[in-house]
Formats: sequence, structure tokens, C-alpha cells
Amino acid sequence: MPLAMARPGDVVSVVNVRAGWGLQRRLADMGLIPGVKIRVINSQMPGPIIIDLRGSRLVLGHGVAQKITVVEG
Repeated sequence: MPLAMARPGDVVSVVNVRAGWGLQRRLADMGLIPGVKIRVINSQMPGPIIIDLRGSRLVLGHGVAQKITVVEG
């Protein structure tokens, strides 16, 4: 499912990023790579998604969050 569909409090694992090379690289530089676990802090439609990635908070736009595929667990 896309990261934008995850509910606040969910812990999910990144499966892949369906985006262009530039966005994939930028997300990888932030640590969003396949296999990493993240916790969704806030998810407002259609606003930003706030996630906890290894103790750091990241804010992603709704469009970017739609391009990140995750699974629960």
C-alpha cells in the first residue's frame, strides 16, 4: 500500500519507491530505502505525512508519500 494510506501509529516497512531517479536519490539520502522500518506519526489527507525514521522526524508531501510503497510490520 502507499505510505499515504498508513494510519497514525502504524509501523511499516518500505518496499520500494516508484519515482524518478532524482526523488529516489533524495529519499535514499534521507534514509528511506527498501527494508527500513518507519512509524507514521501524523497522516492528514491531503496534507503532509509526518514519519519517525530512526529517531528523526521527516515531513513528506502527500504526493511523495503516494510514491512510497510499504507493508505493515
